[in-house]
Amino acid sequence: MDKASTDIVFASMVSKVLLILASTILQGVEGTIGVNYGTVANNLPPPAQVAHFLLESTTIKRVRLFDANPDILQAFAHTGIEVTITVPNDQIPRLTNLNFAQQWVKTNVESYTPATDLVRVLVGNEVVSTANKQLIASLVPAMQTLHSALVAASLERSIKVSTPHSLGILSSSSPPSNGKFRQGYDTHVLKPLLTFLRATNAPFMVNPYPFFGCSYESLDYALFRPNPGVLDENTKLLYTNMLDAQLDAVFSALKLLGFDDIEIVIAETGWPSEGDSSQVGVSPDSAAYYNANLVRHVMSGKGTPLMPNRTFETYVFALFNENLKPGPTCERNFGLFRPDMTPVYDAGILRPTARSTIPTNRGPDTSPGPGIPPISSSPLPREKGKQWCVPKAGADPDALQRNIDYVCGLGLSCGPIQEGGPCFMPNTVGAHAAYSMNLFYQVMGRHEYDCDFDQTGSITDVDPSYGRCVC
Repeated sequence: MDKASTDIVFASMVSKVLLILASTILQGVEGTIGVNYGTVANNLPPPAQVAHFLLESTTIKRVRLFDANPDILQAFAHTGIEVTITVPNDQIPRLTNLNFAQQWVKTNVESYTPATDLVRVLVGNEVVSTANKQLIASLVPAMQTLHSALVAASLERSIKVSTPHSLGILSSSSPPSNGKFRQGYDTHVLKPLLTFLRATNAPFMVNPYPFFGCSYESLDYALFRPNPGVLDENTKLLYTNMLDAQLDAVFSALKLLGFDDIEIVIAETGWPSEGDSSQVGVSPDSAAYYNANLVRHVMSGKGTPLMPNRTFETYVFALFNENLKPGPTCERNFGLFRPDMTPVYDAGILRPTARSTIPTNRGPDTSPGPGIPPISSSPLPREKGKQWCVPKAGADPDALQRNIDYVCGLGLSCGPIQEGGPCFMPNTVGAHAAYSMNLFYQVMGRHEYDCDFDQTGSITDVDPSYGRCVC
């Protein structure tokens, strides 16, 4: 491929996590990627600057807040970015009172909609796992009362009520087919909650973190890297990544209670770029690998072994590193961006126009606040003698076709494999996949994870070009 063609390809691409915004609606909730916008820090930029940055410089179209911060809600007005807000845990008992719920909706919802695109109100976060009897007993009544307040304001169709759960709600998760909710909570809390979600067409939200569930031996399994997989002896289904296993354990628990028709949304998941020496797999490279493969996987339409052919609405944790969060070092380093809005690592969510003005690969975060010095950026040269991405021998043709559809759906230049193009012949899925997978790999920076394609890609030193088909 000559330089002019390369420039056209680079200009037309919308970055690897434009799959973040690919609106593939298969079975289930629309598959989109959002980000958790936490604010436990004293060095974050003003909300208006954050909203402008997300709108103009990134491909993120959804944010989840852990409160209903008025400055943030106002900042996202007229951006078109969908916003989820949260009722803090300590307000849940009061929310069971209809007058309080109506006032809460008036103050935190009606004051900002429709200018701010509010789509969901979450009642608390990981409430069941707190073991606080008052909070747990108040959870479902609070959700019902809040919904009634939204109905009174004629907002119940556009704004749904739910609550996120940690995987601590499961008493069993391995193998995934044995997933079940904790005894006592299953019938007294979760069944009424699920009944409410079904009646209001709202999703069941979970916070799966393979990072916290992995060991040195299972690191590849957690990071979506090639691995032998884990067989569920009950179903004979093979799991090649930990996230699928966690989601299917939740699905099995839902099915056991008769609620397997309710959609699952990933409210939080992520990987830290820095941590304590005792923690496994903590680095910017691991964080980039996890998040890139996470996005590709949940958007692929492949689904999970027990939930095939679907995408998952997913919120990456988190937007910023938060320097005041308590706990181990990793808790302060889940951010995609530093407080000055430079990327901690290349997660692929910057628009091409922003990549030319925002520096990457800096050292540790020492910036007190905003300030983005420009540097130049250009596509990686495509010199021969480097490396290429091709399908693995014996890869499933259906999987390869999904790879083709995914790459070409991003807006990359797939003209050469269309009829009349120099790479159209041989007209086989394998040949066309070799071109499109390599195109993605080259344009996105030749990272190892850019040739993963759900473990159907392989990096080679042998140039796959032939005749007039130049890769």
